[in-house]
Amino acid sequence: MLMKASLTGALSPSEKTARSSFSSVRENDDGLAQTFTRSKVSSYTNDAEEVFDESPSSELSQHAFHAPLTQPNSKLHGFWAPAPTFRGWREIPLKGKKASSSFENLRNLCMTWSPSSTPTIEKPKKTTYSPGQSPLETLPSEVLSAIIDLLVVELPPNGLTTRNADLMALLMTSRSLHATTLNTLYRHITIPHSRIFRKFLTTVTQYPSLASIVRRLDFSHFNPSTIFSSASERAQTRNLTAETLARCLELTPYLQEFLAQEYVDDDLGPEVLRKLFFGLPRLQAVDFCGCSSVKFRDSFRAVLEDHWPDSLNITRLSFHKCLSLPSAVFDTILPRLHRVTHLDVAGTRVTDAALESIPPTARITHLNLAKCKGVSSEAIIKFITTHPAVKDSLVFLSLATDASTHLLLGKHDIETILPILPPTLRSLSLKGSRMDPSHIALLQPLTQTLEELALGGGLELSDVHQLFYCDKEWKTHNLRYLDISDIETRLGSASDLLAANSAPLQVIEVGERGYERAAKVRKSLESVGWTPKEFGSRYWLVRLNADGTTHDNGGRWWKLGAESWGMRKIPVAIAEVGGMYGSFMFGRRL
Repeated sequence: MLMKASLTGALSPSEKTARSSFSSVRENDDGLAQTFTRSKVSSYTNDAEEVFDESPSSELSQHAFHAPLTQPNSKLHGFWAPAPTFRGWREIPLKGKKASSSFENLRNLCMTWSPSSTPTIEKPKKTTYSPGQSPLETLPSEVLSAIIDLLVVELPPNGLTTRNADLMALLMTSRSLHATTLNTLYRHITIPHSRIFRKFLTTVTQYPSLASIVRRLDFSHFNPSTIFSSASERAQTRNLTAETLARCLELTPYLQEFLAQEYVDDDLGPEVLRKLFFGLPRLQAVDFCGCSSVKFRDSFRAVLEDHWPDSLNITRLSFHKCLSLPSAVFDTILPRLHRVTHLDVAGTRVTDAALESIPPTARITHLNLAKCKGVSSEAIIKFITTHPAVKDSLVFLSLATDASTHLLLGKHDIETILPILPPTLRSLSLKGSRMDPSHIALLQPLTQTLEELALGGGLELSDVHQLFYCDKEWKTHNLRYLDISDIETRLGSASDLLAANSAPLQVIEVGERGYERAAKVRKSLESVGWTPKEFGSRYWLVRLNADGTTHDNGGRWWKLGAESWGMRKIPVAIAEVGGMYGSFMFGRRL
């Protein structure tokens, strides 16, 4: 009744740090901020290395005849080793004394004349326990579960390599460990390719009790190219389809989190969407990151014609970069989110009316309105200023946009919105807005609580310096991350932003041209404790310790598992960042 081994396997701590799922992105937890790994091809399975035992041999050395090297067939000129007359090193006089410097060799030759002086250590008496009564097995289930959770390899390895072999071994240990380990194995199901999904579906179909354990279905690491070279080949296997996915959701009534992405958007048919929104009363988090296919859009249009309940139980919802969904989707769903806390509609066709329709009972802590061209600045200011769902609870707010194609916030809008932002805010993105040096004075009070700040265009580097240094005096602040990629910069080792007194500033995001200049003077920057780093289309300067690590890798409670600074996408589940979500969160400009 166990999930087959291809669902699980093992990774060493070093492999867990440096490896990612097939053709995916993940954060690297080596202690250095803004460090990521990317895998383009499947890795080979590492063969086990041979282990050489270097401990002293207990075998007795025998006298043996060795033929001469020049005449192997001759028995006249050979030699015996050791020589029959050799009595050991102790019999060789050195300056009138007999001494030995090779006692271990002599012992191996059985030529020692004194007994071993190694004391005999009495082995402790073995304590026997009746079945199920060992100290480990009698721990409370909550404690035992927390211990077993430490063995979980959350991110799938490259290609078809198995994982979580330690957990599979625990299943065979005892009944109590078996039950707790099953809970750990099936609570969070990560699907890296369709063959794993087929095996999982077969298992829970045969043993429905296992399906009742499942709380998360995670497709963020899914990539059809792992085992199929073409979409048609994948379609012929019919491992993952709209029908099989709907059947899977029917078997998992206690599901709480469903994480999808663009590689599975064709499989999110009408029945799947109906089950997600109407048939899973415990569902709290749904992520449709990057889903924008025609089939996905048509499936939503079909579901919009159904009778929707007055309220949805979902509290964390992401439509990040769902470019094809019509505005009617948001007009229908947002008014029913009475308890929403995380809402990511970046790059969608959400409207002013939909935004205003969010119920006042909601308490939104994370709001992403980046590149929402259907929302006006007036509506955003009114919403943030007056709406009960956000005016006293916001922790993360992104109003970023691409200034080359769309202007959301002008100079007057910035002057209006900055004074009314709540003190609970920890991350604010004004990237793409039109800013003015007069806004620096309005930003300074926010720097006492903000940890992340992304600035718009229209400022000079000297204006930015005033956030940290003014009138020959350094100012206190709480900023760890500063995005100045919209500002033409030339940061050198003498810049005030890179001074030791700018701490706790940890990461500065710059544009591509600014990074190229910084890369040319890398040694100069490293001499003052900074280093340039890049990933995907983004570029940073990162402060270093003397040992090459960073003071702060960026992990915060409001990031739900993400540890790097400047995330573009709001996470909806507490999990390590990897797969396609890693690309959307940290690898793309906006």
